Amino acid sequence: MGKIGLLANPASGKDVRRLVARASVFDNQEKRAIIRRAVVGAVASGGAGLEFVFHDDAHGIVRQALAEFGSDLRTTAVDSTQMTSALDTISAARAMRDQACDVVITLGGDGTNRAFCLGWLDAPLLPISSGTNNVFPHLCEATIAGAAAGLIASGKVDTDLLRQQKCINVAIEDERDDLALVDALLTNERFVGARALLKPDQFRSALLTRAEPDAVGITAIGGLLHPVATHDPHGLWLEFGGDSAGVYAPIAPGYYQHVGIAAYQTLPLEQTVRCVGPGTLAFDGERERTLRAGQEAKLTLSRNGPRVLDVATTLQRAAVSGSFTYTSSNLSH
Repeated sequence: MGKIGLLANPASGKDVRRLVARASVFDNQEKRAIIRRAVVGAVASGGAGLEFVFHDDAHGIVRQALAEFGSDLRTTAVDSTQMTSALDTISAARAMRDQACDVVITLGGDGTNRAFCLGWLDAPLLPISSGTNNVFPHLCEATIAGAAAGLIASGKVDTDLLRQQKCINVAIEDERDDLALVDALLTNERFVGARALLKPDQFRSALLTRAEPDAVGITAIGGLLHPVATHDPHGLWLEFGGDSAGVYAPIAPGYYQHVGIAAYQTLPLEQTVRCVGPGTLAFDGERERTLRAGQEAKLTLSRNGPRVLDVATTLQRAAVSGSFTYTSSNLSH
């Protein structure tokens, strides 16, 4: 009847921004509760025949959540690395792709979903927010998110509501390629370190797939200058610096900073911009890659990213078609 992938990142919602800024903490107990609610919603809308394909993370978040349902659920654990790093998410994504999951519910932040897409670029995703930078994942009650996933996996709603997203393809000279879903930023900092981006005076340039004034992080900087939506056929290029002009932006939860802006412009799909080291490249709010002096990175904005489920429209379409209604004659079914 269909397969729903389940992945929870044990590390999401626990980084240094809880100390420096005012980000929320998502412990593993809450993550288990979120997974349980999503499963309840999926079965309610999609039926008991659904199979749940899950990543058995090192903390057993999903496994323990599914255990509550006993033998009532069809479940399959996929093979993955046990490195307690992003490699676990990447390998789990590849395994879920091989299992042909109809939709995958991810529990984490921007970084979790970026790692998943490194393993399965055009994955059918329903990302639920439990991280720090939550631009890409939905702030959605898990019960309703699960219901939407169940409708897609069971075939009750057409997959045209899985809408392909923009992403940034990153080609780094003499090194493996990389990816960003929301933003790619070059900073003057020489080390990855604690990863968080909390020093705007070190920012040099950034490419954004979306620029949202109602978000936090690098995308908010662009959004307060020139909003760009997910459906727009372009992104936004920013050049930082100078004291004469800028924005006062929330670069982390509960953490506003003055950010100097030297220039900005929209950038069409499939156009490439270049960054040159030394410095570090940050993807979706976290420093990830170090560029040595003179080393070049090419950033290309494309619409070949993951296919994200439109939860609200999925439920609306199911309601109109009568998926949730019953009469006394079919109540037993």
